Amino acid sequence: MTPHRAALPKAGAAPTLVAVAHGSRDPRALRTVRELLARVRARRPGLDVRLGHIELNEPLLEETLARLRGAAVLVPLLLGRGHHVKVDLPDALAAAPHLRGLIAAPLGPHPLLATALHARLTEAGWPAPGHTAPGPTGHDTRTGSAVVLAAAGSRDPDSAAGTARTAALLTARLGGVPVLPAYASAAAPTVADAVAALRARGHRRIAVASYFTAPGRFAAQTAAAAPWIAAAPLGAHEAMARLVLHRYDEALRPGVTLRPPAPRHRTVLV
Repeated sequence: MTPHRAALPKAGAAPTLVAVAHGSRDPRALRTVRELLARVRARRPGLDVRLGHIELNEPLLEETLARLRGAAVLVPLLLGRGHHVKVDLPDALAAAPHLRGLIAAPLGPHPLLATALHARLTEAGWPAPGHTAPGPTGHDTRTGSAVVLAAAGSRDPDSAAGTARTAALLTARLGGVPVLPAYASAAAPTVADAVAALRARGHRRIAVASYFTAPGRFAAQTAAAAPWIAAAPLGAHEAMARLVLHRYDEALRPGVTLRPPAPRHRTVLV
C-alpha cells in the first residue's frame, strides 16, 4: 500500500494537539504535565491543546479523543518508540473513527532533550559552563565525573537505541563527559550497575540525570540510587514545550514519510 497522509481540515483550522502522557499515581506527575502544557499554550496561543493519559490518570486518552471532532495530532509525552507509541496510540486512534488523525514521533531522541537534561543537572549542582564546583571530596567536578542517564526501560530495541542516542547528545552537551544509559525496569543495566561500571573506569563523581517527563515511581527509584547529585525529571522546562510543538509541526509538515495504515490502525509517523 502506498504511504499516504490522513485527510486534514482546510487551511486555518489547525488540528488539535493531543498530548499523551503515560500517567502516574504520583500526584506531582499530573501537576507537572499540566504545567508543561501551559507553556505549550503560551508559545502557541489559539492552538487547541488537550491532554490524555494512557493509564492511571484522568482524562484517559480514549475519553479525550471521544470529545474531539475534526482532526487531531497525538504527541506522545514519551521519550522512546516502545509499545505505547507503536501499539497503544494507534489502537486508541483507530477506536476513534470520527477523527482524522496522525501520531507524531515521541519526544526522544532530540537535542532539545539534552538541553533540558543539562539544565536539570545544573540545578542539582552540576557546574555551569565555564565554572567549577567542588565534588563530594572537594575536587573539581570536571575531573573524574560521569553521568548515568536513568530511563524507564523497555524491551523494544528502538527504545534503547533512542536512549543511547540521547546519552550521546548529552555527552556532547557536557563537553565530552561520559554518559551511560541505565534503566528502572525491563532492560539492563540498572542505575546501580551503571554506577559500578563507571566507578570501575575511574569515575568518582557520578550524577544521575532523570530521563523522565514527570515525577513518578521510576524517577524516584533511580534518583535514590545516585551516589552524588540526582537531577529532577525534565518536567515543564521551556525546551520541553518547544519540543512538543516541534513534534506537532513535524507531523503536519508536507512530505513527511508515513507508515502505511495497518489493519485497525491509523497512520503513524515513522
